[in-house]
Amino acid sequence: MTTPDAFVPVAITSRSGLDESVHFGAVVGLAADGSVAFAAGDPATAVYPRSSNKPMQAVAMVRAGLALPAELLALVCASHDGTPMHTAAALRILHGAGLVEADLANTPSFPLDEHSAHEVLRHGGGRTSLQMNCSGKHAGMLAACVANGWPHDPGYLEVDHPLQQSITAAIDELTGEPNTNIGVDGCGAPAHAFSLAGLARAFRAIATGAAGPAGDAVYAAMTGHPEMVGGATRDVTVFMRHVPGLMAKDGADGVFAAALPDGRAVALKVADGGDRARPPLMAAALAALGVDVAEVAPLVAQPIMGHGRPVGEVRAIAP
Repeated sequence: MTTPDAFVPVAITSRSGLDESVHFGAVVGLAADGSVAFAAGDPATAVYPRSSNKPMQAVAMVRAGLALPAELLALVCASHDGTPMHTAAALRILHGAGLVEADLANTPSFPLDEHSAHEVLRHGGGRTSLQMNCSGKHAGMLAACVANGWPHDPGYLEVDHPLQQSITAAIDELTGEPNTNIGVDGCGAPAHAFSLAGLARAFRAIATGAAGPAGDAVYAAMTGHPEMVGGATRDVTVFMRHVPGLMAKDGADGVFAAALPDGRAVALKVADGGDRARPPLMAAALAALGVDVAEVAPLVAQPIMGHGRPVGEVRAIAP
């Protein structure tokens, strides 16, 4: 349950020398031993991590017998850009399980990548499930169903389906707490809610090896193929490319989580669901844990534009 003091000011947006907006949120950092190194806001507040749950969902799938090359497993963990590289990889997952694009039950969408979306429109195309940023996850879910002989009709998205029951069990295990609610995500899959601290613990478990061989496979896939997890210019990909060993995943409505194999981890939520405060806040939180972000921070900076040129910035004021 979210309390009135769950969220505090975590970032400020300035324009032409004047502070224009204040972003509220919560962030928690775990030290290498798993203890709370710092927190702003209430790390016990329950949130929907949204797509930041994908690494945990992937762990459950691998435990259930999903066997994929690392670059395809990375796509299972992804909120991808929908470029031809990403859609081709999703099709490889489907075809490897004897499935086709029509088996996907996620919400149709245009690609997140603007150029790819324009190409779809230029060629007379429209929204498809394959282009949607969660198609890798859904392809993995279907392939896991086939591997186990479970139904792979659209019912694979129901919370009582064997696949989703295994995912729920894995999420509760990795976060170290029972989920507080299961809603419906934007793609149609179950969306588990739990504490921000639980999200940090789950990422820590995967990065450190505490999640077992399935977690090791997910960690290696994401860190080895960051371009599959997001896209060439996406913040999540940039963080993983420029912070050695970092596993990171963004989530809709202002969520971001990351962890290193030495046990340090961060989870954050921007209260209003906006994303522009998310990258500088993650960079500040990692720096507070002693992570060198000198190379990545300028790349994920969020300039405020005025008449086509930068006139301000979003700066973190927490932790």
